[in-house]
Amino acid sequence: MEGERLNKYISNTGYCSRRKADELIFMGLVKVNDKVVDTPGYRVQSHDKVNVEGHKIKHVRKQYILLNKTKDAISTVSDERDRKTVMDLIEGACEEKVYPVGRLDRNTTGLLILTNDGEFANLLAHPSSEIRKVYKARLDKPLAYDDLKKIREGMMLEDGFAQVDEVEYSKTEGEDAIVLTLHSGRNRIVRRIFEALEYKVKALDRVGYAGLTLHQLPRGAWRYLSLEEVRRLSASGKSKKSKIK
Repeated sequence: MEGERLNKYISNTGYCSRRKADELIFMGLVKVNDKVVDTPGYRVQSHDKVNVEGHKIKHVRKQYILLNKTKDAISTVSDERDRKTVMDLIEGACEEKVYPVGRLDRNTTGLLILTNDGEFANLLAHPSSEIRKVYKARLDKPLAYDDLKKIREGMMLEDGFAQVDEVEYSKTEGEDAIVLTLHSGRNRIVRRIFEALEYKVKALDRVGYAGLTLHQLPRGAWRYLSLEEVRRLSASGKSKKSKIK
């Protein structure tokens, strides 16, 4: 079928996420050729004029940015308390409106992807894609080996069982520096694992995401993802989702 679904079209312009686009469509806030369209599956043609909340939108160049987030930046596009956000860190990177894929806590540093490609963002953020994330945690005291084994075996937290893919002492630092690999996207999962064992996380850094690393990227710096990296991430996410169906 020709054309592109209306919700996907809106998301791919960077105006908002596809889920938010669905909400706007159902609320009657989207017009195609000056007529209200309340069906997300409506097929937009190349000659159509789309208007969202009174704003004319159109396809824009897709952007993919990898950021090494600083500790004090919030993973949102804006903040009502005027605190620093990740958008301040990538100021001037592009004219297009981009947004973070997922979130990192304000006190968590490291790898974060920003994009205006809604389909790409949904693919990475969806639980079925099982994106592997690598974190390095600095604890307030050395991690006992018995506790390391508990983490390896999996732990019951207040919101369910927490399973990591790998957990090891850092090879270059002391036993208070722990490297974990997991694909769970649950809120504050790494911090809560250690807190359940009565350790305090003094610093948490995401050093890997879907095979990407922070190689030669200083804290607070950013770079564009290469076309090959974007293709690899997209292919990996689609492959995992197709296996589940």
